[in-house]
Amino acid sequence: MANTLKITPLADRVIISPDDAEEKTASGIIIPDTAKEKPQKGTIVAIGSGKPEEPLTVKVGDTVLYGKYSGTDIDIKGDAYLIMRESDIFAII
Repeated sequence: MANTLKITPLADRVIISPDDAEEKTASGIIIPDTAKEKPQKGTIVAIGSGKPEEPLTVKVGDTVLYGKYSGTDIDIKGDAYLIMRESDIFAII
């Protein structure tokens, strides 16, 4: 599987590009930057090789749901990403 980044996570780790935070509520109210919630959905842009006893079930390009405080924020060439273990991912959507 080809990674879209020049970085490859180790073992069961994945790199996720988080979706942008919501700009408006369903009723059209604009949310200020200070009140925006951290996104819990994103797209996988790179995956590790997995563990021998546990192959990875996600692939590059999958849209996933993860915990609000899961992963570690990283910055690669000015873009924000999250790196986390596959076990921190709740679902593929």
